[in-house]
Amino acid sequence: MTTTTHETEIKADDRVPTIEIVREFDAEPEHVFRAHVDPELYARWVGPRSVSTRITRWDARTGGEWAFANDRDGEEIATFYGSFHEVRADERIVWTFTYEGVPDGVALETLTFERLDGGRTRLRVLSLVEDFESRDGILASGMDVGVREGYEKLDELLTKDA
Repeated sequence: MTTTTHETEIKADDRVPTIEIVREFDAEPEHVFRAHVDPELYARWVGPRSVSTRITRWDARTGGEWAFANDRDGEEIATFYGSFHEVRADERIVWTFTYEGVPDGVALETLTFERLDGGRTRLRVLSLVEDFESRDGILASGMDVGVREGYEKLDELLTKDA
């Protein structure tokens, strides 16, 4: 399988406090989905290259919960947690996403895995937050680096496992 570099689109809606992320992968939806629900795989690709991820809780089923920590140079720098509201195999995940540093800032995220021709997948992530100020703070935090580098690592993982 040949890997093509795909752009990661990150868009903010002017009418509602959302962030939409769209990215294509040269892998079947079941592989991209599995990388989102298997804790060992998720830890290998999520986030920027400058951190490692440690899964601390993971129950990837409707009604389950999750949590992970990011470490840099052996020191914990961030913790994230949430709950799985819907897990529909190879199609959709709905979860909450909270950064421990802003415990009232809960994002409701919907991930959809769209099958494309040629064994490819279009991943759409729609993140709804409380207000525009929160949304703009997330965008200004450098999250785009973590998202883009994470998806590059996911590309590498999917290519390696293909």
